[in-house]
Amino acid sequence: MSNDDDFVAKLRQLVELEGIAGIVVGRPVALSGRATASTYFADELFATIRGAFPELEVVQWDERLTTHEAQRALSKAGIKAKSQRDRVDGAAAVILLQNYMDGLVGD
Repeated sequence: MSNDDDFVAKLRQLVELEGIAGIVVGRPVALSGRATASTYFADELFATIRGAFPELEVVQWDERLTTHEAQRALSKAGIKAKSQRDRVDGAAAVILLQNYMDGLVGD
């Protein structure tokens, strides 16, 4: 990851400002479940965050199909494909967090 120190410092500010108790890092894998180049990047990001924040619960969560679900939800909300580009990552993150929280209820 480029400039880990700057990233960690900005994340630490956010954690302190918002009183964050845990971090969920998406883990992109192929539909088959196999690792991809993005998976290795996400694993490195997870390790960086986990090492920098031992006081927090830091977990990885499967993010398969979240982008597809986000695009579908945005389309259903009447947002045209061209306008979705700026919103799809945020919408996918919301879906990822909801899936994680739903998983906690199932435990």
